[in-house]
Amino acid sequence: MFRALVVLLVALTASSIASAAAYGNHDPRRILVVAESAAGKRYGVDTTYLDTVMADLTAHAKSYPPAFDTPQDRQRATQDVRVLTGMLDRLVNGPDTSPELLVRAAHLHGIGHNLEIPGSAEKANGYFLRLLAAVPDEPRGNFMYGTFLAGVGKGREAIPYLDKALALGVVDAAYALGLTQLSIGEKDKAVLILQEYKRRKPGDPNIDRLIKAARSGSIEVQKHTR
Repeated sequence: MFRALVVLLVALTASSIASAAAYGNHDPRRILVVAESAAGKRYGVDTTYLDTVMADLTAHAKSYPPAFDTPQDRQRATQDVRVLTGMLDRLVNGPDTSPELLVRAAHLHGIGHNLEIPGSAEKANGYFLRLLAAVPDEPRGNFMYGTFLAGVGKGREAIPYLDKALALGVVDAAYALGLTQLSIGEKDKAVLILQEYKRRKPGDPNIDRLIKAARSGSIEVQKHTR
């Protein structure tokens, strides 16, 4: 069973938590592009539009619990994920699936898990494993799989992927790695990696307070089973 991991940074003030913007109105079926040829119809994906929708979904549901202005926004986002994953599931079934499409399908199913869509976590996990079996050094794939594993309560399994993503140049992997170390009780390691994140990305307005909270122990990690 996959779980959602909720990290509560109790040392941070409420003002540091941005309120959710309204979730947009999208037409997920627009991602499917059909081209006519002498050999018949060929199907493709408008990745530009897909990434636009995914960016909006990520802003609201990249972690659990998701944040929406209204129940209607959440309901619409959930339906968009159902439609998008339904289409991508069919498109990534072939042996020649591109890594770019596979990582999008995996990430969308991860979002689906945060929106409590049954079966999404298992599909996300399978797609990530398939992606990294084909392209072990894919930076974004390692980062996304690491954050996915951490988010479903598998912190120790997440760490090697986040470590690898960081070594491959994904700076944000240090932040995720620090939180993951905190989630498994490794406070000293968490502080060190969060300091490394601050060195690489000094403009983050919350990092100093997070490091202070990690050092003082005024941080709470809750596991929510669903």
